Amino acid sequence: MQLSPVKKNAIRQLVLLDYVASALAWFTFWVYRQSLLMKVSYAATLSVFCMRDVVNTLLVIPLGWLALYAMSGTYFDLYRKSRLNEINRTLISSILGCTIVSIIVFADDTGDYYYFINAIGHYLLIQTVFTLLFRLIILYRVKVNLVKGRVGYKTMIIGGNQQAINIYKQVLENPKVLGNIFTGFIYSNKEASNGMSKYLPQLGHLSDLESIIDEHEIEEVIVAVDSSEHHLLENILTRLCYRPVVVKVLPDYYDILSGSVKTSNVYDAVLIHIHPNLMPDWQRVCKRVLDVFLSGIALLILSPLLLFAATMVLFSSKGPIIYKQQRIGLFGRPFYILKFRSMFVDAEQAGPALSSKTDPRITKWGRFMRKWRIDELPQFWNIFKGDMSLVGPRPERKHYIDIISNSHPHYKYLHKVKPGLTSWGMVQFGYAENVTEMIERMRYDLLYIENCSLALDVKIMLYTFIVIFQGRGK
Repeated sequence: MQLSPVKKNAIRQLVLLDYVASALAWFTFWVYRQSLLMKVSYAATLSVFCMRDVVNTLLVIPLGWLALYAMSGTYFDLYRKSRLNEINRTLISSILGCTIVSIIVFADDTGDYYYFINAIGHYLLIQTVFTLLFRLIILYRVKVNLVKGRVGYKTMIIGGNQQAINIYKQVLENPKVLGNIFTGFIYSNKEASNGMSKYLPQLGHLSDLESIIDEHEIEEVIVAVDSSEHHLLENILTRLCYRPVVVKVLPDYYDILSGSVKTSNVYDAVLIHIHPNLMPDWQRVCKRVLDVFLSGIALLILSPLLLFAATMVLFSSKGPIIYKQQRIGLFGRPFYILKFRSMFVDAEQAGPALSSKTDPRITKWGRFMRKWRIDELPQFWNIFKGDMSLVGPRPERKHYIDIISNSHPHYKYLHKVKPGLTSWGMVQFGYAENVTEMIERMRYDLLYIENCSLALDVKIMLYTFIVIFQGRGK
């Protein structure tokens, strides 16, 4: 979902105040540092303030801090952030940033250990105080906007039973404003009573769930079904995977005892929170930075191999060098994946068909490319653009997704993350030659969804290199 202008403006203000705080903190520390080195008054230090110091104060140092804050996930939606968590994030960022700046800029000022400890301690204190002061101002304004209802999250309830009514009232009467702006509700079945309609308008039927979310720009969905309707829950959650909404589910006692219900707000309703983003903010930023950096480097370094492979494809058989095929990506959005063509033209005249080791449609050069996965190299451009990631479940065609989803609806959970060039399933299983193998490979990718992290991504990439160098691609 796109952020509203008010939410975007809050982020812009935070970026601006972080810039101002970093510049003021560095200038204040520069004056203190020069007074230590020159052993003169603070006013006297300004006589040596040169153009290099101006550039550092107004450009280099602030931009470095902004980059660090962006990498830490500071500039995501402020209206969902906990003030206590943001204070903690600020402290950690300040410690890390001040350590980096001190090592690069003034670690060799005098060679005196006590001077260095004194300097870094003062810089950390100044930077933290300025940053926290400005950030608390922004967070206070955010809180005021939530309390006064100027900003919130369009929320829909699935369910019209008494439990749904109780949750609705609990959220409205909560002493701590949660920012939910209720748009309406839909029944979880057609036989439900009209209890919820006394409080909220009915937006439609469950069969139109996705279109209702899009039409009303829903940002949060509260699923409150009766215990007798839990068979609907998997279907509802699977369909919600195709929309970037926060999902809150009414738990039973087993969910509570198993630790599925996590909350730090004592006033919040007892609900399981399912966020569309599975990784922490800072890991998501780092993952995207790595995707852009490594895919860009790969396209540059591998350009001779790409040119050679393209030439070989050209002479292997008639047809285009690059093969484009529509696949399904994050939140069910279609995109065109790029590959070096490894089959003869019109290989799927009879309809979609998966390939096998002995597939006669594959060219001789195509078979070699597939073994060493050279045909996948153009997908670095998909990664650079943002359609894919280096690591994630392999993207499939809608035709096969529909077939698999009929018997295994949880297959759609794979679309909660960006598809990848390589995956846990590709490392453990490899290419699938039929739907049965696709379902078997899905198990590994579902494990990735439940355990995704930067550390796991790195491990999968390392194992992918081992598979490629051993020529075990299939």
